[in-house]
Amino acid sequence: MTTFIGKEVTLIGKQPQVGELAPNFSLMANDLTQKQLTDFSGIKVLSVVPSIDTGICSAQTRRFNQELSDRDGVTVITVSADLPFAQARFCGTEGLDNAITLSDYYDHTFGKAYGLLMEEWNLLARAVLVLDADNKIIYTEYLENVNEHPNYEAALAVVK
Repeated sequence: MTTFIGKEVTLIGKQPQVGELAPNFSLMANDLTQKQLTDFSGIKVLSVVPSIDTGICSAQTRRFNQELSDRDGVTVITVSADLPFAQARFCGTEGLDNAITLSDYYDHTFGKAYGLLMEEWNLLARAVLVLDADNKIIYTEYLENVNEHPNYEAALAVVK
């Protein structure tokens, strides 16, 4: 059971598991171009948040970017249903100039493909997935309580 602000939510789709290939996606970047999973090389950390403008989501975005932004061969991708303009404003305000934020606001295909779309809110549930260079999933954390922090240390240990 997954909860958001104390209420049970319905997640649409199937959550991919360790050992599976990550579903490809088409998400909107801050410059309104479409980005796909195949546009990124090396190890990828998919940091999925409901809204980048909230405390836990902004902390999650900052933490993964601060810890991993200078590692060669690692790309941190923050995905939310926020508009690309809000994501760009957040990154500018927070000084995360090199952060990659992608938006699933348009048709929620990412949320459905990754089993993270909260039907009641049209927002994404919180999750962290680490993919190897071939886009095979090597780590997942799907949070049962969307209002909690992920286990940063566990995800970072897999990457490092």
